Amino acid sequence: MSSPHVVNGASFNLNSFIGHEFQIRELPSAKTGNCSGKEQTCRTNLLAVTENSEQSATLTDDFEVVFEDDQIRAKQEAQGLVGECQDKARAMLENANGDATLTMSAMDELVTCVETGVTRTLSKANEEIAFQANIRTEMAKQMENYTCADLSLDSTTPLREETWRGAQDRVRRKVDVMLDRPASKIHVIENFIDAEECEAMEEAAKFTLHRATVADGKGGSHLSENRKAMQAGIKVPWKKEASGNLIARVSRKVYDYTESVLKMGIDEFGQEDLMSIQYFGRGVNDTEPDRYTPHCDGECTGMPHKTGTRMATMVLYCTIPESGGHTNFRNAGVHVKPKSGNGIFFSYIDPETNIMDNGFTEHSGCPVYEGEKKIVTQWIRYGVDESNPWDSFNTLGVQKGTED
Repeated sequence: MSSPHVVNGASFNLNSFIGHEFQIRELPSAKTGNCSGKEQTCRTNLLAVTENSEQSATLTDDFEVVFEDDQIRAKQEAQGLVGECQDKARAMLENANGDATLTMSAMDELVTCVETGVTRTLSKANEEIAFQANIRTEMAKQMENYTCADLSLDSTTPLREETWRGAQDRVRRKVDVMLDRPASKIHVIENFIDAEECEAMEEAAKFTLHRATVADGKGGSHLSENRKAMQAGIKVPWKKEASGNLIARVSRKVYDYTESVLKMGIDEFGQEDLMSIQYFGRGVNDTEPDRYTPHCDGECTGMPHKTGTRMATMVLYCTIPESGGHTNFRNAGVHVKPKSGNGIFFSYIDPETNIMDNGFTEHSGCPVYEGEKKIVTQWIRYGVDESNPWDSFNTLGVQKGTED
């Protein structure tokens, strides 16, 4: 910035972006026309903006840039804490004069001092994290209706694009990675299900369609206005897989993809049936349109996974509506416009720690206004097998017969 000049002792704010680099250049003295560098040259230095918060930079008399941000300050605070505790322990050791009891007391004091300081620092950090997380989720709630109401809204720009090759059909498919966190992943896979497979799904479901239900929080399920749709379970005829059964073919792709992402030894044994879910539009003036309000398919509390419960979901779009019906992950800032044949895979478990997602995969099915939305969903569980199938667990993850 050539104007205004930054004089000694002054400060100013910059509105910039991550990765932006600034050159700081000394201006000649108004009196002498010279600078203070070697052979009276004008000195320069560089300053780059990082992704951390609370960034500041100070230019010293030697024209060196002292850069600080929240991460650097946290490290300095930790170093200061340890140094203070070390000084206390060192003073106690000097007074111990070789006494073993006093020496052990000094070491205990060092440990206690550090633990107390770390606990205090972590408590302060956790309070700030909880505060910011609450702001984020409250903002997401406010944006939910606006996002679903914008019928022209396109899908969120993906973080990156990958390719997945099916283990059985060897077909390469484009994958848009929308969210990539250890316990929260959202992927959109192109051309995952074809028209013939969709037709087979619809035919299998048509005789058992009924009002959709949701978990009741007590281990069972009940009808709810939060999920207004029709649904039907579809059993997978695995014995017909070798002969090319279309339903088995789709289901096999689901488990192949899940295993390729999570690598947790996931297979079809003991898993839930496929679920056909159908929403019907009745016009933009419908005050109670078919929809599914924000929810988590499994637990999204950041707690350890409960054996036998869900930890990933695959949603396959067969019929897309003329208006509405988008899928919205409001806490993750991810919005997916449905496209016939595409699949959305999202997992809500960290495969390394088995800790569950903390709300980033909470999602909704936006209202369907015109046309029909027909999807096929597979909820995927961890800890089930032939001896312990999905229906031997209630919706709280407790195996039936062991409730007491």
